[in-house]
Amino acid sequence: MGRKMYFLSSLDQKKLFDKVLRAAREVGVSEDLRGWNWNRPPLRPVYEEKIPMYSVCSKYCPTSRDVFLNKVKGITGKTNEPVILGTAIHKTVSTVISSFLDGSIPSFDDWYAETLRSKNVSCAIDAVKEKAKTVWNYVLKNCEIQYTNRLSEQPYASRRDALATSVPFLVEHKVSGELLGLSGLLSIDCYDYLRGIVFDLKVAHEYKDWYRLAPTGYAIVLESVYEVPIDAGCIVYLWFQGNELRASKDMFFINDDLRSWWLEERDQKLSIVAQKMDPGIPPKCYEDCIYREACRE
Repeated sequence: MGRKMYFLSSLDQKKLFDKVLRAAREVGVSEDLRGWNWNRPPLRPVYEEKIPMYSVCSKYCPTSRDVFLNKVKGITGKTNEPVILGTAIHKTVSTVISSFLDGSIPSFDDWYAETLRSKNVSCAIDAVKEKAKTVWNYVLKNCEIQYTNRLSEQPYASRRDALATSVPFLVEHKVSGELLGLSGLLSIDCYDYLRGIVFDLKVAHEYKDWYRLAPTGYAIVLESVYEVPIDAGCIVYLWFQGNELRASKDMFFINDDLRSWWLEERDQKLSIVAQKMDPGIPPKCYEDCIYREACRE
C-alpha cells in the first residue's frame, strides 16, 4: 500500500533526518518568523478580526471570494460528496488512533452509525461507508504493528510507555490561534511530538504546493503557544484507485518562504473580512466549489 499514514517508513525517516532536518539545521528559520514572536511584525495581525485556518490556507478560489462569501456574507456553502468523503475519512483516522491509545476500540459499524449517520449530512454518506471501513482497518493495522514492534524491542515497558513511543501522536489536537489572528480552537490533524512533525491529511492524490500552507500555519501556531521550534511538515495523501486504498507523503522543511507565504495569505484574507471587500468572481471556478451557486447568482 505504500506509505504508512502518520507512521514513518525507513524511507520517510531518511528524508526527515537527511533532508528536512538537515536543511533546518544548516539554513535555519528567521527569528522574526517563529511563532513565539506573535506580538511583533510580521506575525502580529494588523486587524482585530479573526478567521479560521482553512480560510487562510485554502486556495481553491483564485480571488478568495469564498472567504468573502463565507465570512462577510455568512454563506455556508453547499455540502457535496467530496466534502462528505473528506469529513468521513478525517473522522475515521482520528477515531481509530484515539481509540487505540485509549485501549478501547469500538465496532466500526456501531461507530459509523452513531457518529457519521447521525450527522444526517446527506444520503451520499452511504457511498463512502466502505471506503471509511477500509481506512479504519488500514490505520488500525498500522497502529497494531507499530505497538507490537515496540513491545518486542522494549519487553519491560509499560503499555503507556510503549504507546507513547510507538504511536506518538496528538490527533485532532486543539490549540488556540488567536495570537495570530485566527478564530476559535484550531484542530490539527496530527502532531508527532517525538519528531516534531505537523501532519495534514488530504483525501486526494493530486499534489498542490499550497497544501503545505496548513502545516506551516499550524507549526507557527504551535510555536506561539508552546514556544518550541517546529521545522517539519508533512502532507499525507489518501485516495482510492478503484476499491484499493493508496497513500503517499510529501514531507518538507517549514522554511522562511513557506512562513512568509502563509503570512501573506493570512493578511490578504483578513483584509477581505475586515474591509468587507468583495474580491470579485474568478474567471474560472474550482469544479467542486461549495460556493459555486451562491457566487454565480
